[in-house]
Amino acid sequence: MKKVKQFGCLAIAIATLSACNSSSESNEQGAKDSTVVNVFKVKVDTVKLQPVEQTYEFTATVEPEIKNNIAPTSPGRIMDIMTEVGQTVQKGQLLVKMDPTSLINQKAQLANIELQYNRTEELRKAGGASQQAVDQLKTQLDVAKASYQNLLDNANLRSPINGVVTARNFDSGDLYSNTATPILTIMQIRPVKILINVSESYFTNIKNGMKVDVTTDVFGDKKFPGKVSLIYPTIDEKTRTFPVEISIPNNNGAIRPGMFARVSMNFGTKNHIVVPDNAIVKRAGSGDRYIYVYNNDGTVSYDKVELGRRMGAEYELVSGIENGAVIVTSGQAKLNDGAKVEVIR
Repeated sequence: MKKVKQFGCLAIAIATLSACNSSSESNEQGAKDSTVVNVFKVKVDTVKLQPVEQTYEFTATVEPEIKNNIAPTSPGRIMDIMTEVGQTVQKGQLLVKMDPTSLINQKAQLANIELQYNRTEELRKAGGASQQAVDQLKTQLDVAKASYQNLLDNANLRSPINGVVTARNFDSGDLYSNTATPILTIMQIRPVKILINVSESYFTNIKNGMKVDVTTDVFGDKKFPGKVSLIYPTIDEKTRTFPVEISIPNNNGAIRPGMFARVSMNFGTKNHIVVPDNAIVKRAGSGDRYIYVYNNDGTVSYDKVELGRRMGAEYELVSGIENGAVIVTSGQAKLNDGAKVEVIR
């Protein structure tokens, strides 16, 4: 009986030892498995500096060179509108005739004051009137002439520019009383202009007379020549931009005010690194762009870059990567910063 008990204890001890050894071996194997390093296969390329044209595009809306609203300075009846929307008008051309009643009355008053003045001047010469009386009538005469000229100008409204009628808001016979709405709108469209906002970093690059190319959605890729006609002297402290006015001759009148336009400006060339677009990785949740750079120890680093122009299937880099760097061009999907990689051809 004593021997059976001893044998049982021995069996239990052996089983326990076996279980411990098995558990120890399992833990060691798990530790070895956890230290396995994933190696990702990638393709790489060496980048270098190359000359890149510094061409930038700005968008804006086409505006007329000059815009004039045609309206009298005081309310009155519109007798005749002598033009229509779309018609070309010349500077000084009669466009609108207003009710001449006030003009006729003022003309009669002017003639009466002028007659009094002339008579009083004759009496003064003969000693029958004072210089003071003559001077008073002269002042009244000057005021009457100015009033008559103002009414004359507002009774016969003429175009101040060569242009095109772009709006007609009233008809002949209407009573004009809304000083906020003009009777007609005239625009000069030869030339036209575009006002763009340029980053302050280019303030010293833009000069008056600088040539630009203009394209519109209406005419597709057709380029219209333009030039810088005005550079505003101050920079907006909120947007860090400054306005630049572009003038387009528009000799054939093809470009019209209101069109959406793109202005292309060339600031020469700079030596920048150019990379294929498939090498660029966008960071989720932000607008930042990154490139994986291959290191000598077989790992990659996640480097933030600043993009410049897109040129077909390539991007210009403004900053972020050194000349001669080896970058990952394929296989980035599973990579992270510091990942081990194997270069394949």
